[in-house]
Amino acid sequence: MDSVRHFLSVTDLAPSELREVIARGRALKAGERSQALAGKSIAILFEKPSLRTKLSFEIGITRLGGHAIYFSPDEVGLGTREPVQDVARVMSRMADAAIIRTFAHEVLEEFASAATIPVVNALTDAEHPCQALADLQTIEESKGALEGARVAFIGDGNNVAVSLALGMASTGGHLTIASPPGYELPGKTASDAGRLNAKSGGSLRLITDPVEAVRDADIVYTDVWTSMGQEAESQARLAAFKGYQVNPALLDKAPDGVRFMHDLPAHPGEEISEGLLTDPRSIAFDQAENRLHAQAGLLHFLFSGA
Repeated sequence: MDSVRHFLSVTDLAPSELREVIARGRALKAGERSQALAGKSIAILFEKPSLRTKLSFEIGITRLGGHAIYFSPDEVGLGTREPVQDVARVMSRMADAAIIRTFAHEVLEEFASAATIPVVNALTDAEHPCQALADLQTIEESKGALEGARVAFIGDGNNVAVSLALGMASTGGHLTIASPPGYELPGKTASDAGRLNAKSGGSLRLITDPVEAVRDADIVYTDVWTSMGQEAESQARLAAFKGYQVNPALLDKAPDGVRFMHDLPAHPGEEISEGLLTDPRSIAFDQAENRLHAQAGLLHFLFSGA
């Protein structure tokens, strides 16, 4: 590669590049074969538990002809047993890319600042850009196009919502986020999305009423109310998000043909009602599968199209 590309935020890809990654993911899903990672070794370092992220990256790397090497938190001790930048320097001497899942986004940025190989954000407290790739692919498959797609996100303005907002603004979609007061999308993200929307023709609305949010939605999307690392806030969040559950009654207020998305894992009885994941309107498991294809598209891009 002529230059190293990191993927720490959705905005690390230009809008045209974002579309290229999604297109590559869809082509790989349709059966296209590639050995873009032949002879490459990819280090995966996770400080948080994972099902979809670990599974999808390991399988995706293997399908592209590469070799994945997984490190659990205790094996490395990122920033405790060994300084973050030293870990980055060692991995850069041996591996061809590093996929990092950590709590603080600052740790990821510190790692990337010392790395001389591509670094991919597999989740931090600030963003979940790989999830956004799968989300955009799922929306495009469901709606037929990203431009003009109308998505209602119900719940916390968290890392998933941040990456979704930036991704939809990059591709001309219309996003409405309904959150209780105090849990809105960060102001900087709203400003960044506004600049992207001005170029793409998309839009972002931040409101408090879930019913208003779903009224014209093609997709209704939600996430857990309490994420990893927020367990101490659980009771306060349960109280704050009362009335924000996505259930069949709320979906019935959306137009016919609405589809439901959730990035998983879900907490039935909290942000969704029991059984909603298998409701005929749910495409949550298509969305989960698309983590594999979208991330393979990203790795293909980083190693053959950057």
